[in-house]
This record gives sequence, structure tokens and C-alpha cells, in this order.
Amino acid sequence: MGKITSVAPLTNPHFIKPVEIHYIQNAKEKKWEAVLSHDSVAILLYHRQKDAFVLVKQLRVTVLNKNKNNGYMYELCAGIVDKTCSIEQIAKEEILEECGYDVPVQNLEKISAFYTSVGISGTYQTLYYAEIDEHMKVNEGGGLEEEEIEVIYIPVSEAKKFMFDESYQKTTGVSLAFYWFFDTKKVGTTEKNLVFF
Repeated sequence: MGKITSVAPLTNPHFIKPVEIHYIQNAKEKKWEAVLSHDSVAILLYHRQKDAFVLVKQLRVTVLNKNKNNGYMYELCAGIVDKTCSIEQIAKEEILEECGYDVPVQNLEKISAFYTSVGISGTYQTLYYAEIDEHMKVNEGGGLEEEEIEVIYIPVSEAKKFMFDESYQKTTGVSLAFYWFFDTKKVGTTEKNLVFF
């Protein structure tokens, strides 16, 4: 369980840059406080053999700062776009790093792209879908050394219930991706008594 020890002004940022944007709207000068940050990529993973979605669970200190009792979030596998390679390659690397599966770039299916955090940063996120199985698993995942990521399997038969269960803190991207899957993919699902979360 995480615990906030202090909150202080950011004087030497590494990944974000606080700015004040001056602009004109309807012939009137205005200003807005914002944060410049990297765009991102996220991936909905469907595990064929488990008939389950693969999510990651990790501590988000911004959430912990709001909810002192629980800062852990259920999220799609994701990462920032901070390299010169293709977004698909970044997505592949994030899947391997966070979840432990080696997914060929050509297996990634683009779902859509959209702006997030529009009130503070307006970053652009590209969302992909990929199907995986145990033959693709090469390690246990878990993210980088400084991260603490747990790989979570949500059975498809439990996914709709999970989407609206507020006891599981999750991002809006999870629900969007689940909706897309149920609306788009014709994957046969079976009722299971497996509960992985």
C-alpha cells in the first residue's frame, strides 16, 4: 500500500512541463494553465486460452493523493511515446515490458486515437488491440525496475460487471476498449467460474 509523504512544487520536471498558454477566443485575450506531456499508446490484450482481457494494476500517486486509502488502478497496458520509432513498435515494447508477451507488430490492430486529459494537457493517445496466447509469453512482465506492475486477467464473462464495479478503480480507457471489443469482435465466450482479480 502506498502512502503520500509530501507534496511540493515541481522545480525540475523530467516528463512534464507546466506552462501558461495565452490565446485569443472571440476577439478576447485569455490564458490557461496547462501541462505539456508526452502522447501515449495503450493496448487492449485478449488472451485466447484464458478467454480473458489482460490489464495491469499499478500504483498511481495522483490517485493516491485523492484517495488516501487506495491509489492502485486497473489499466490497459500502456506507455508514453518518447522514442523515434513507430507507435506500433512502442506498443509492442510496452506489452513485453509490462505483461511479458512478445506480440509481433503486424498483430496489432488499431482501434482509434483520441485526446485525453483535455483540461490539463490535451495529450493524444492511440489505442490498439491484440490477441495473445501462452506461446507468446516470454517473461512475467512487471514493468521497469522503478515500477511495480501486476498483470491481471479479467475473464470476458466478468468484464461487463467489472466495468461498472466502482470498487475496482479503473481508467476510462478500460471501459472504452471493452465496449469496442463487445461491439466489434465475434469471439465466442463461455461462462467461467474463474476470477483472476
